[in-house]
Amino acid sequence: MNKKKLVFSGIQPTGNLHLGNYLGALKNFVTLQDETDCIYCVVDLHAITTFQNPNELKKNVLETVASFVATGLNPDKSIIFNQSSVTGHSELAWILNCVSRIGWLNRMTQFKDKAGSDKEKASVGLYIYPNLMAADILLYKATHVPVGADQKQHLELSRDIAQKFNKDFNCKDFFPLPEPLIPKNVSRVMSLRDGTKKMSKSEESDYSRINLRDEADDIIKKVKKAKSDSEQIPDNLKVLEQKPEALNLLNIYSEISKNSLDKVIKEMSGKEYSHLKTKLAELLISEITPIGKEIEKLLGDKSHLQQILKKGTEKANFIAEENLKNIREKVGLI
Repeated sequence: MNKKKLVFSGIQPTGNLHLGNYLGALKNFVTLQDETDCIYCVVDLHAITTFQNPNELKKNVLETVASFVATGLNPDKSIIFNQSSVTGHSELAWILNCVSRIGWLNRMTQFKDKAGSDKEKASVGLYIYPNLMAADILLYKATHVPVGADQKQHLELSRDIAQKFNKDFNCKDFFPLPEPLIPKNVSRVMSLRDGTKKMSKSEESDYSRINLRDEADDIIKKVKKAKSDSEQIPDNLKVLEQKPEALNLLNIYSEISKNSLDKVIKEMSGKEYSHLKTKLAELLISEITPIGKEIEKLLGDKSHLQQILKKGTEKANFIAEENLKNIREKVGLI
C-alpha cells in the first residue's frame, strides 16, 4: 500500500443510514477511493458505548456494509471491514489510554452532549471513546481523516496522542499526525423537522430524515411534511439564515442538483416552498431510490457481504499487525 497518503474513516452501525450520511460522508468516500488508498471501517466497538441489542447490531453491521457498496465503495479499491474483527484496535486503544491524559478527555464536548445531565450513569467506554478513535487511525498510520465539524476535536486529540507517544518513546515521526479532510462546499444536512439539529438516526420521528432505503412515496411524504415557511422564498441568504428549516431544504437541493447555493436561491426566489419541495422530492427520488434498491439486493445475499468483510479484515489485519510489532517494541512489550 502507498504510505505517502492513507485515508481512514469509520461509520457506526446504528441502523438505516440517511441522507446526511450520504451527502456528508459516503459520497466523499467514493471520491477519495479514486484518488488514494482508503480504509473504511464499520465501527461496531464504538457503537456499544451505549447498549445495543446484539441481534440488531449484527444486522446493522451488514446493512452498513451494503450501504457502503450500494453508494459506490469498491471492496477491490478500498479496505472495508468491521472494527471488532481486528483485535489490534482494542490493543492499541489500551496502550493509548495510558498515553492520553484525563485533562484532554475532560475537554471533549461530545461526551458532555451524549452523556447528558447525569454523567455518572454514562459508560466508561463513552468517556474514553476518543482514545479508541485515535487507535483506529494510528493503528494504520493513516495520514488523513475525513471529518465533520463535530469530530474535529477528536482528531485533534488523536494528533496530541500521536505527538506524546512519539515524544515519550523517543521515536520522532513514528506516528504521523493525521490531517483533517473537510469536503469543500458540503453543508451539514439538518433535520427536516428542526433546522437547528443535525439529521440523525437517533431522532424519534422518521419524518426528520430521508433514509437511504426509503421508497419514492416515503420521500414525497417526508419532503412535503418538512418544516419550511409560509412566506415566499427570499432572494437573500441573510434572511434565509434566520429560517433554518427553509435554508436546509435549499442546501439539500443545492447538494443533490450539484448547483451552488447562490444559483439555487436565484432559481427559487419568489416561489412558494411547495414548488421547491416538489422539485426536491423529484431529485431525491432519482438519487436515493436506486441506492435503496441496491441495498435491498445486497442484503439478500448476506454471504457476499460477509465475504467482503472477511477479505477486508485480512487486509486490515496485515497492516495492523505489522505496525503493532513496532508499537509493542517501542513500548517494551514482549
